[in-house]
Amino acid sequence: MDEERQARINRLKWHCRRALLELDLVFDRFWERYEGSLDEQGEAVLGALLELEDHELWALVSGRETTADPRQAAMIERLREVSPAANF
Repeated sequence: MDEERQARINRLKWHCRRALLELDLVFDRFWERYEGSLDEQGEAVLGALLELEDHELWALVSGRETTADPRQAAMIERLREVSPAANF
């Protein structure tokens, strides 16, 4: 992995630190499973999701809310796959 990409990943990981324990657990598991396969488009989509407030993001991950953006929906599905509360 080149230095520029590693720097982007590190910034994303930093922004994954959330106030909600549930989201922290989801993101820890997400990085364990998907860090090596996350492409630039995935980085951009994840970055956009991380701009949401914790309660908005958790509503999407928990399935209480949905998004019309198909790229965000695909990323949310990845987050749901690793969620400790994956009984959606």
